[in-house]
Amino acid sequence: MADGRRRTDVDAALADAWRAHWSHVVALLVGQFASPDLAEDGAADAFEAAARTWPVDGVPTSPGAWLLTAARRRVLDRLRTQAVHRRKEPLMVVDARVRELAAAAVDPGEHVADDQLRLVLACCHPALAPADRVALTLRFVVGLGTADIARLQLVQHTAMSARLTRAKKRLATSGIPFAVPPSDRLDERLDTVATVLYLVFTAGYQPAEAPGGLRVDLAHEAIRLTRELDRLLGGRPGLRALLALMLLQHSRRDTRLDADGRIVLLPDQDRSRWHAHEIAEGLALVRALPPLEGLAEDHRLQALVAAEHASAPTAADTRWDVVAGLYAALERRTGSPVVRLARAVAVAEGVGPEAGLALLDGLDDVLVHHHRLPAVRGELLLRAGRADEAVAELGRALALVPDTAERTHLAERLAVARAAAGAGAGADAVSP
Repeated sequence: MADGRRRTDVDAALADAWRAHWSHVVALLVGQFASPDLAEDGAADAFEAAARTWPVDGVPTSPGAWLLTAARRRVLDRLRTQAVHRRKEPLMVVDARVRELAAAAVDPGEHVADDQLRLVLACCHPALAPADRVALTLRFVVGLGTADIARLQLVQHTAMSARLTRAKKRLATSGIPFAVPPSDRLDERLDTVATVLYLVFTAGYQPAEAPGGLRVDLAHEAIRLTRELDRLLGGRPGLRALLALMLLQHSRRDTRLDADGRIVLLPDQDRSRWHAHEIAEGLALVRALPPLEGLAEDHRLQALVAAEHASAPTAADTRWDVVAGLYAALERRTGSPVVRLARAVAVAEGVGPEAGLALLDGLDDVLVHHHRLPAVRGELLLRAGRADEAVAELGRALALVPDTAERTHLAERLAVARAAAGAGAGADAVSP
């Protein structure tokens, strides 16, 4: 019994250490060795060593320091191994090589105090393709797996794996400084950083393929980093729009899943459990903003949608015409099929399911592997009384969704659709 309890305590300590120290360790290793690959491998080796030794020796007093020391040793071991394999340089020059690598790392960005924010800014170098910057940052800053990053960016796992490999190779071979830009050039990376921070936030509410469902700690961290960047840059409107959006969505965190881990849809959430102080702050931020430009305006429009939901006393009081209009404006700006999907839901709520279904036409070619398209279509078909068609669409969504709380929800809706289709068939059979 005691051994089992100790194992549970160690597992919890390892999980806490991953959340608290992964990106910090990677950031420091990148700063010292100027190699993202070495940094990530060293950090991974350190956590693997912790999983082996902490159950025997106990959790160290300072897990972060233990992990950083172990990771540095693993990096040095890898460098020594590389030297042996090359057989072109004696082991005694490895320390000199390490010093050269450390010297190659540019100014560590001491004008940015937060380690994780420094790493975000370093990953978002403008010489990298925008999608590569985002993928690298999600991998290094919060340690998201390739599958999670692929889902967030609506691409296949293999394509994302290739993108990450390409980005790391480009960093290693092109001489791009993996460093924080000077304070007067931070604005050059602002849009990419804002994109990354919102994707980190979104990852927190993307049902995980692991026990516990949501990863609210990621959303907390994204908000913290956004606040830190806002303080650093003196209150940019675009960051205020992003912060408003995050706060308004984050305020519903305690009501998104029920006690059994099942998804609770927005109309069914207990609004008395929403966090009023975050709603108040988010509303004040977004209402103070004028129309903006570029990505900042996209975030402002999304924040206004979230404000409509947060301001409605009940689900029935939601101004769906306003929500649909905001999504229409956002779709005109971005051309995003995911925005069209959200707009279709809003139109269906305000006008009716057939009007929502009409907006889904043409999306199948651009959202080929996105389970939410057949899920939304299936739900709207069910509401429109077209149960047989709903069964087909919800079955298709179930085949695409990963093993998460969303899968359970879709299975339940498919059962409802099948029951409705069966009832309809029975009624047809006995009608004169």
